[in-house]
Amino acid sequence: MKDSTIINIGKYTFLFFLILGNICLFGYMISKNDEFAAGGYFLIIFGIIINLLMILGLITYGLINKTQLKICMKASLIICINIPIAILYFYLGVYLMGF
Repeated sequence: MKDSTIINIGKYTFLFFLILGNICLFGYMISKNDEFAAGGYFLIIFGIIINLLMILGLITYGLINKTQLKICMKASLIICINIPIAILYFYLGVYLMGF
């Protein structure tokens, strides 16, 4: 794979889950519809699984193809940016719901 393809995998995975998280958080904030909150919690559960699988796949590919390891690690780090954002959104959601 090209370097740009590997970086794009990281960027698109990051953006996909960031946008879904924003939809869930701001959807709940605007509408107070509990379905957005439930969707956000399911997103956290499934997002963790999918993001970890993506990171594991990138690192495995990088270990198999040693010349691509550095770029695979960069793409993995881009995906990891979602972790503090997800934690922040989780605590905001819990605070907004009054728990």
